Amino acid sequence: MSRFPARAVVDLGAVRANARTLGDLAPTAQLMAVVKADAYGHGLLPVARAAVEGGATWLGVAQVSEALALRAGGVTARVLTWLYAPGAPLAEAVAADVDLSVAAPWALREVADAARTTGRTARIHVKVDTGLGRNGLTPADLPAVVDEALRLEAEGVVRLVGIWSHLAFADEPGHPSLHAQGDVLRAAAADAEARGARFEVRHIAASASTLTDPELHLDLVRPGIALYGLTPVPQLGGPERFGLVPAMTVDAELANVKLLPAGHGMSYGHHYVTPRDTVVGVVPLGYADGVPRHASGQDGAPGAPLGVGGRRLAIAGRVCMDQVMVDLGPGATEQAGDRVVLFGTGADGGPTAQDWADSAGTISYEIVTRLGARVPRVYVDGGREVPASGAERVAEGVA
Repeated sequence: MSRFPARAVVDLGAVRANARTLGDLAPTAQLMAVVKADAYGHGLLPVARAAVEGGATWLGVAQVSEALALRAGGVTARVLTWLYAPGAPLAEAVAADVDLSVAAPWALREVADAARTTGRTARIHVKVDTGLGRNGLTPADLPAVVDEALRLEAEGVVRLVGIWSHLAFADEPGHPSLHAQGDVLRAAAADAEARGARFEVRHIAASASTLTDPELHLDLVRPGIALYGLTPVPQLGGPERFGLVPAMTVDAELANVKLLPAGHGMSYGHHYVTPRDTVVGVVPLGYADGVPRHASGQDGAPGAPLGVGGRRLAIAGRVCMDQVMVDLGPGATEQAGDRVVLFGTGADGGPTAQDWADSAGTISYEIVTRLGARVPRVYVDGGREVPASGAERVAEGVA
């Protein structure tokens, strides 16, 4: 393994299988695999390739730079990017055949300028704010933008490909706002079509609605966290309920093991004090590597879980920048170099990313996505380590 004493093992076979499962759950819709944020920390290019192999016909990213990285890596599937500010390198995106979201009047103007600069027709998806109150055109502003887009389409400058939105209560299946937002999007699409638009795809469903609400599948679904085998609705059950397999396992080598007497404090502030003579270990990962400081064990409460030698233990004391501590217990036989699992599939009863999220008061999305760049990603497929298809992870400033 890498000289770094920890790793994130990413199972590309699991990603591929999850993509197939998600496609089967939405048989009437196309599948967009969302691989933004370096594929939620799993590695942009290897995951994108695996998702396409699993049946995804689209890839979704937030930043233009991520879309360009996909194209630079040889990925030819349709790519949609949706978050940019004025002055973004849209000409590069148009030249690379990347679909662009238009969420404001200024964005349509800049996309049109980019298309004229490159001499290519820009493919656009009109983003409608159906109730999230975040990015997107309000229904009141939409008609004027659609009319201008149709004028540009007649000139060959743009092509209206899609109309789409995001759900405000996506992780609360059955919430009345979900279908209300879907109705707003359908009405917006119908109004645009009455004006002359001919959309290829309407889309609003992310992971949760892909798994739980076929009425919102429309023409395309956009699963993100579910692609990585984690559930967006843990209140309804774990990944296994939906036929998903977690793709990432994070483990580390113990950097030190030693005896401490009863009554000895561990880590900053001594928020954990050994209740008896015991063996303790140092795990060389900390908040610089994405371990949440809120996963600390303090004031008598255990921290986030750790799997050690088939036992389920917990972080003892505060999470530090580069390390955490674990009370291995009296008589523990672990030695420096032995492995500790932070989270994985949970198939053997070990800790999962959801366990970590519950411990830190967050969501599993954050646990995997925040994993630091210095933790090497190791790729496996069918139980065997594989190269990342010659693709290096995208630099932190890019993805």
